[in-house]
Amino acid sequence: MAKVSDVMSKTLLTVEAGMKLDEAARQMHERNVGAVLVLSGERVSGILTERDVLRAVATGDVTGTHVAAWMTHDPETVGPDDTTSHAASMMIHGGFRHLPVVDGSGLPVGIVSIRDLMRVTVDDETPRGA
Repeated sequence: MAKVSDVMSKTLLTVEAGMKLDEAARQMHERNVGAVLVLSGERVSGILTERDVLRAVATGDVTGTHVAAWMTHDPETVGPDDTTSHAASMMIHGGFRHLPVVDGSGLPVGIVSIRDLMRVTVDDETPRGA
């Protein structure tokens, strides 16, 4: 069985809770990522996803709004040695598409998405649009 460390992204985009939401969204767009980890010091205090940004925009003016107002506080996490099956189960039962990956001391080492986990399950050799 594959481990989370085999499929996770190790190049993290991180922000602070006090960052303006539009700046975080701009960075997500520039890096082409669907989620950012929100750090307090070196620890994960939240996660901000594309769903959160969409929800913020759909509910009103986001000018001056900060990440803290829309992030998921204290998100569930997995470890790099957890199985991809365990991570997928957490996502399915929790209704989310990204999980922070933290080491034994609680420091972030990656992020895993449902797309990362699908690559383990589905060997897609079909070109897009075929």
